[in-house]
Amino acid sequence: MRETSHQPGSLALSNNGDLSLYFVGCGSAFSRTMNQNNLLVVKGKDHLLIDCGTKTPQALYERRIDLTAISHFLITHSHADHIGGLEEVMMVNRYVTGRKPTMIINEAYQELLWNNSLRGGTAYSEVRNGEPLGFEDFWQIQRPQQLAGIERESWHTTLGSIDIVMPRTMHFPDNAQSWRDSCWSCAVLFDERVLFTSDTRFDPQLLHELDGRYSLEMIFHDCQFFKGGVHASLEELATLPSEMKSRMVLMHYSDNWQQFQGEVMAAGFRGLVKQGSSYTFPAVGLKTTSVSAR
Repeated sequence: MRETSHQPGSLALSNNGDLSLYFVGCGSAFSRTMNQNNLLVVKGKDHLLIDCGTKTPQALYERRIDLTAISHFLITHSHADHIGGLEEVMMVNRYVTGRKPTMIINEAYQELLWNNSLRGGTAYSEVRNGEPLGFEDFWQIQRPQQLAGIERESWHTTLGSIDIVMPRTMHFPDNAQSWRDSCWSCAVLFDERVLFTSDTRFDPQLLHELDGRYSLEMIFHDCQFFKGGVHASLEELATLPSEMKSRMVLMHYSDNWQQFQGEVMAAGFRGLVKQGSSYTFPAVGLKTTSVSAR
């Protein structure tokens, strides 16, 4: 893995075919000094924005990345630091550029995202034949397929050269006992190599399942510096096997991260994600998928 810190204007939406993960931000939902934990993935001619929080349009602008140049989106769950910028994406594309970007989303989550979060601010911008606008008026929809043969609900698709698996996660509410009784949230696995957990509580079963199936090269994992709530804590993550921690970079942390940097390294983690940096994995042949779509 190669880590690169980017100056404004230096990040392109294409590359030589390596898998590159650019962290628009790495902060928690309430961070005041960092951008939100949203991710821009670039590989060859393909790119994908994972989540688009309230700060993300401004963060992209400050990095000289045109919001309307982002053509593909995937949303992991419906908290504001992950969806708060979508209304701007939808409105500027419909009324300024006249285009529809692609959203990778299954039917169940589309219904939740539209009816519970996005509809109120966008549907009533126009009335056509007596009806307000729908989700499809703003987005080209790419449907992932549910994978068969595995216990945890997981979805699969490809975006050009990028292979994408979306396993369900246990994020909220805080009394959920597993992903099954949690609200919709997912992690994202890229090219069967690199896992981005997005937001999740401590769920070692998820990590062992995916590592056993795919032999993960790197895990970018949600982390907070106290126990409780709906995120994995540093204390909990420290109980994972040392070999796994050596492949784990922590993200979605709070503004007081410097107080815990020594503890992170002493516990054997690879480190903390750096905002505005890309983590690049050299191109390799994709491994044979071990499960099939339904």
